[in-house]
Amino acid sequence: MKKGLIIVESPTKVRTIKKIVGKDFDVAASVGHIKDLPKSRLGVKIEEGFEPEYVTIRGKRDVIKKLKSAAKKAEEIYLSPDPDREGEAIAWHIAEELKDLQKPIRRLLLYELTEKGIKEALARPSELDPRKFESQKARRILDRLVGYNLSPLLWEKVKRGLSAGRVQSVALRLVCEREREREAFEPEEYWTIEVVFETEEGPLRAKLKRFQGKPVKPKSEAEAKALVEALKKASFVVERVERKEIRRKPAPPFITSTLQQEAWRRLRFSAKKTMLLAQRLYEGVELGEEGAVGLITYMRTDSVRVASEAVEEARSFIAKNFGPDFLPQKPHVYKSRKTAQEAHEAIRPTSLARTPESLKPYLSKDELALYDLIFRRFVASQMAEARFERTEVHIKGGDFELLASGTRLLHPGFLAIYRSEEEEENTLPPVKEGLSLRLAEIEPRQHFTQPPPRYTEASLIRTLEEKGIGRPSTYAQIVSTIKDRGYVETEKGYLKPTELGLLVNDLLTAHFPDLIETGFTARLEEALDEIEEGKRDRVELLRKFYETFEQVLKKAQEEMASLKAGVPSGVKCPACGEEMIIRVGRAGAFLACSRYPECKETRDYVRDEKGVIKPVEKNRETGEVCEKCGRPMVVKRGRFGEFLACSGYPECRNTKPLTTNISCPREGCPGKLVKRRARTGKIYYRCSEAPKCDFILWQEPIDEKCPACGAPFLVRKKQRRKEYKVCPQCDHKEELS
Repeated sequence: MKKGLIIVESPTKVRTIKKIVGKDFDVAASVGHIKDLPKSRLGVKIEEGFEPEYVTIRGKRDVIKKLKSAAKKAEEIYLSPDPDREGEAIAWHIAEELKDLQKPIRRLLLYELTEKGIKEALARPSELDPRKFESQKARRILDRLVGYNLSPLLWEKVKRGLSAGRVQSVALRLVCEREREREAFEPEEYWTIEVVFETEEGPLRAKLKRFQGKPVKPKSEAEAKALVEALKKASFVVERVERKEIRRKPAPPFITSTLQQEAWRRLRFSAKKTMLLAQRLYEGVELGEEGAVGLITYMRTDSVRVASEAVEEARSFIAKNFGPDFLPQKPHVYKSRKTAQEAHEAIRPTSLARTPESLKPYLSKDELALYDLIFRRFVASQMAEARFERTEVHIKGGDFELLASGTRLLHPGFLAIYRSEEEEENTLPPVKEGLSLRLAEIEPRQHFTQPPPRYTEASLIRTLEEKGIGRPSTYAQIVSTIKDRGYVETEKGYLKPTELGLLVNDLLTAHFPDLIETGFTARLEEALDEIEEGKRDRVELLRKFYETFEQVLKKAQEEMASLKAGVPSGVKCPACGEEMIIRVGRAGAFLACSRYPECKETRDYVRDEKGVIKPVEKNRETGEVCEKCGRPMVVKRGRFGEFLACSGYPECRNTKPLTTNISCPREGCPGKLVKRRARTGKIYYRCSEAPKCDFILWQEPIDEKCPACGAPFLVRKKQRRKEYKVCPQCDHKEELS
């Protein structure tokens, strides 16, 4: 009989753990949850204390049978799903299935899948945590009560297949509100004036700061020109030079949210991709003769705590590889948020002996990039501060005051291993007080205030974390959900609400303002934490929530406008002059005449930068004929952009991509370039003969031959807010008028 059975949730972990525990232990996987609420009904006994009706997930009966069989052959059972609330729920459900065997059942919390981590956990197993399970149960029931009731409401009022969730709807609201802020934004003109002086050591660039003792903020070209003319007549002298040392501390090691943010900023990985890669690094990677090893600690954490032995390892690594000047006298200690789960560590390598360079043969390109990021961030977190000298040169010229500032690196400290590309030195030529300066050039520049930027995945996750919405295990799922549901799309790396997303958000904020308000959601998260801490009762929380929610839901069912029937758009019907209404069909939102069926006019529409609805001209004919029925093909707009469709729809449903008139540049290929939209929202052009021809172009082609080399087309390229026609084959570039 085996000494013990270790049950994990992931089959990948089985291989890693088996290699370490040897023949005394059997290791099996539950392959995620084995039980959940039923899909076909609410599954919550509201009148019986909100008790969940868990059922075995389809396909898991055989898994349970195998676990029972393995458990019968073991003296003890160790439940080791992930060390978080979801993992605790998996452990409890497995324990319920195995309790009749009457064998000791213990909880094994594995924060790193290494020999040291696993053996230490086996030496100190714990009991199952009922409070953590109660907290997960409360979260699951809250999400079910909201989703099970709101989603059918959207099916009735908008269209089937939509969903609304307790947290995803808050994230959607944030994205939509940012879009409304951008639409309402009115840009304001302003000017800056930079002056270049000649010195013996090189040019000195300074910015005009004050005139006649007041800050200079020219609002128009005329104001700027007047200042320029006055500057030309002034004599300039260095009034004073100020130098001071600036110290910059390293950032703490990664937690889930900061890893997702930095992986987006540096590697352009989505939150979902980052977590999938991190999961692989945590669960174990085959390292040749060493076998499967977990390379990082558990990746769902909100704590920056680091084990003392890991700190000592980092300090030894720094002393050996960088020298004593890079090692602070005392280890850096970082403070977690007050809601952090301090049982977890920060995300760090399980061993600094496994450098990114040494792992190159075993990891994919993306796995290596993420591991390298985690490795560098952790080492940097225990390195000395970076030291800079900041120099400010104050320049006087009559009534004008100018400032030149520069930064010189004195000691790189942690920047020696963790430095951003944008962190460049800006040194000034050496000048002394009293030096007369010769004016070389004055550069007035026009600017306009910018609207708040759309969220990226990284900045949305940062906002969710700052507002206390969601937890480390849910950030990536929240973002993925609003994208997968078609509520949000990615445009040039930014999250933009779709028309469907805007319409759904308007309905939800009008009828459920508190439910999807950030403060309310954050307070619910705190309440869930309090259940885990034993400070709050699960049933009390659910009852209080549901009493209010049920009333609001009933009112919304009666009063919410139906997009199937249509809502006012403010646009006049071009056929009859009556108002058009917004309706939602299978292809998305569209305009229809309110006099239907008397008037059958419909139009696609777009919104301008101010959010005003603009009808799109009627589907235009292209001269192409449908090869299936002989009717004209017309241009239509769908979720992924324009496409060709048969004008005989719905009798004929033939569609095909919208082609350009530009031939594929591959020799002998008869195809034309076709405009497509990727799942990320980015536009690209591929050959119409795909998959036979794999030519892809990521810039918009222009049907003009290159005047320099004769290439068949040019491409549109944006640089520094200007657009150019650029040859993809040579250096030719000309500005687009």
